[in-house]
Amino acid sequence: MRTFSFDNGDQMPILGLGTWKTDNQAIKPVIKQAISIGYRHIDCAAVYGNEVGIGEALTEAFDAKEVTREQLWVTSKLWNNAHKADDVLPALKKTLHSLQLDYLDLYLIHWPVAVKPEVGFPQSDDDYLSLEELPIIETWQAMEACFETGLIRHIGVSNFSVKKLKKLLAQSRINPEVNQVELHPLLQQPEMKKYCDSVGINLTAYAPLGSGDRPAFFQEEGSPNPLEQPVIHEIAAAHDATPAQVLLAWGIQRGTAVIPKTVKAQRMEENLAASGLELSDQEMMQIQSLDQHCRLLNGKVWGGPYTYEYLWDEKELG
Repeated sequence: MRTFSFDNGDQMPILGLGTWKTDNQAIKPVIKQAISIGYRHIDCAAVYGNEVGIGEALTEAFDAKEVTREQLWVTSKLWNNAHKADDVLPALKKTLHSLQLDYLDLYLIHWPVAVKPEVGFPQSDDDYLSLEELPIIETWQAMEACFETGLIRHIGVSNFSVKKLKKLLAQSRINPEVNQVELHPLLQQPEMKKYCDSVGINLTAYAPLGSGDRPAFFQEEGSPNPLEQPVIHEIAAAHDATPAQVLLAWGIQRGTAVIPKTVKAQRMEENLAASGLELSDQEMMQIQSLDQHCRLLNGKVWGGPYTYEYLWDEKELG
């Protein structure tokens, strides 16, 4: 398994397991199965509501000596209602307690969006905190302080545009080491990739298969599906592979980590095997031609000051 290397010598497996959209009871056997199959990178988040189940699975795997803590890479994310400086460390400790871990390998700011501490998921514009009330740098400085406690080995962000990354790097003492964003052949974000490569930020692709089972509030009528592109099927047939394996191999080959989500053992095995699939230069170019700058999880669920234009620092296409 290829890995990303960090300055302190840590290695993050380039292919991991996403855990969004699976509840506490359902996630536990999934995690145990994934570890048994060979996954060593688990991507979590407080808002997914399943870290307790993941923690139980991890503890059982450790106790059974199926894997050691040092062999696993575990990521989690700070939710939008814990962006105030005094709320970041308590949120981290809650996640660690749920996961039954002493430290996280990576902790990310989930969105550049702040809501009031008593709000889980905002229902109105009044539930948000403005950037003037709570600038991102306040949250980031609290993340830096958490890093210095040893409870996190690496810190980063998610859903940050290039503009937001540049601003953060200009203000930070500790640079983000990862940006987790939507990436797949229909949304390749070459400018993001070029910038992150230039400043040493590793990119992780969420929704690398297009997140076809994403919640209704993220669905838009007529949205294309990366898995259904004829070119992807042609390349898959040429390699006796699945379309999903082609999408994952493309992401890995261009130098991004990928965290596909599935609860089915066969799919987990197929996805993990994608790390060994090699695409030709011609095939990579064929896939490159599919880019539509199409965001399937476009952030329109947010309100208040957090418009599409603010989130991505670009105007919506169409």
